[in-house]
Amino acid sequence: MGDNALEGKVALITGGAHRIGAAIARLLHAQGMKLVVHYHTSERAAHALQEELQRDRPDSVMLVRGDLSNGERSAKNLVFETVEAFDRLDVLVNNASRFYPTPVGEATEAQWDDIVDTNLKAPYFLSQAAVPHLRKSGGCIVNIADIYGDRPLIRYPVYSIAKAGVIMLTKSLARELGPEIRVNAIAPGVILWPESELDEMSKQRIISRTPLKRSGDTDDIARTALFLVRDAGFITGQLLVVDGGRWVVL
Repeated sequence: MGDNALEGKVALITGGAHRIGAAIARLLHAQGMKLVVHYHTSERAAHALQEELQRDRPDSVMLVRGDLSNGERSAKNLVFETVEAFDRLDVLVNNASRFYPTPVGEATEAQWDDIVDTNLKAPYFLSQAAVPHLRKSGGCIVNIADIYGDRPLIRYPVYSIAKAGVIMLTKSLARELGPEIRVNAIAPGVILWPESELDEMSKQRIISRTPLKRSGDTDDIARTALFLVRDAGFITGQLLVVDGGRWVVL
């Protein structure tokens, strides 16, 4: 190990091929960490990210494809492949998510299962599978929640319910897994807009109601994740809201 506290350590990032997951991957990799990047359908983006990062350090990024809605079996397999490849696990970032509208009266049971399985069940069983390895390394878990886990988003009740569960999952695991393992969560605000539905006027209306009067970017979340992983040794069970102050005016 060099002067960098994270050099040579290993992070498993779910949904790590693009958007917030990729930003976290880039920053942790820049700190000297080895990565296992999970993806489901974003194969091209995953391989591009791997190639980009391994230009700096060969053999430092492994890709694992999987459907996290399969629950415990997928979780165990993902953790097993991580430890098999790098012989340790120090950080679990539960980032993979499903996000689409499910208005009351229109939502289906299949949509409920899809959203809750990916956003909530998968982080629980991944955390459970990772516990022996994180205890051994004195590692930590970072869950990506959402401001809508506390302030529900209209037309997205199932997503909001699932992210509320992620917040309680974080608190519950912090109590269960301390003192060896720290567990915290990040609630992004206006970081990346949904890929449909919002026009420019709607976006500006949301931004105008936040104290900082601007949107953030994925690096804001990545830097927060780095803080929780590297610098927050006395912090566990917390939800860090990264939203330009929108939380206080919603």
